[in-house]
Amino acid sequence: MIDALNLFELEKLAMEKLPQSAHDYFASGAWDEVTLRENRAAFERIKVHYRVLVDVSRRDLSTRLFGQGISMPILIAPTAFHKLAHPDGELAAVRAAGTAGTIMVLSCLATTRVEDVVNAASGPVWFQLYINKDRGFTRDLVARVAAAGCQALMLTVDTPEWGRRERDVRNKFHLPPGLAAVNLLPSNERGEVIGQSGAGMGHAFAWMLDASVTWKDVEWLRSFTKLPVILKGVCRADDAKRAVESGASGIVVSNHGGRQMDTAPATIDVLSRCAEAVGGRVPILMDGGVRRGLDVLKAIALGATAVQVGRPVLWGLAAGGQEGVEFALGLLRQELDLTMALAGCPDLKAITRDLITV
Repeated sequence: MIDALNLFELEKLAMEKLPQSAHDYFASGAWDEVTLRENRAAFERIKVHYRVLVDVSRRDLSTRLFGQGISMPILIAPTAFHKLAHPDGELAAVRAAGTAGTIMVLSCLATTRVEDVVNAASGPVWFQLYINKDRGFTRDLVARVAAAGCQALMLTVDTPEWGRRERDVRNKFHLPPGLAAVNLLPSNERGEVIGQSGAGMGHAFAWMLDASVTWKDVEWLRSFTKLPVILKGVCRADDAKRAVESGASGIVVSNHGGRQMDTAPATIDVLSRCAEAVGGRVPILMDGGVRRGLDVLKAIALGATAVQVGRPVLWGLAAGGQEGVEFALGLLRQELDLTMALAGCPDLKAITRDLITV
């Protein structure tokens, strides 16, 4: 039983169970954490001009993404190192996603093998990717996740270098023995991960990013995979337009949860401009600061097809494993359902731009 009324209280429960360094790793933002705070504050400034005398006795929260039906427009965003929060890690999260009838996007910095995550899933699993300095490794990893059964790739494009998160520097953050970014490490013929203890994380971080990646690399990625390629980390309208022109199947308006470029705008503040530039040609997701079902309605009104939530999933994991993640997703669903009723929206199509002022 999770004793919380909302996601803010869920984080407090998580803080009681997580070591300080793990909580700070999950919770922190870059530099002065201006963007981290603004992601949340921007939602609170938006006003909802609700409709009245609409039949909302039945509400339909379902939608489709790339032919995949989901019960609500809320996905699990890619977040690293789930086993820092709970021993069941990504397996607990993907099982909760299945219970909620939604999609889990698995981080390439997962602490569980992609094959094991997909095998535990009862719904779609997507895979988050960085284009690696070793293009051969990137190609092999894409083939591996496709063979495992992942149904889309989410390419993170806002990370030519790691943002500086001073809480992690102060805490000298490192993975404890026994945990590693297992999908970025080679395995022997018995399937045992080499370097799972020791310097696994350092090995992954040292070579997984490439500051020379350009739009041509998006086209390169698309050239050898049939999976939809979704670009995550867009915050400008011109980049959103170019993403579509480069053949991206979708975009995620995201500032990496405030963990990369500090003082970048809140994602909800740039969502509508990006949506206008895309013009409905591909689905648009957004993440950053979503803590209420009310936030989901605001994002959809501003042009999002769906939202992703990251930190709330981690708080759920820390507070109660699979049950905690189910609680977090279920709470967001309940709040969105109530919000739609109060706003006069029987389905997602009724959530239109005229409902809100920014």
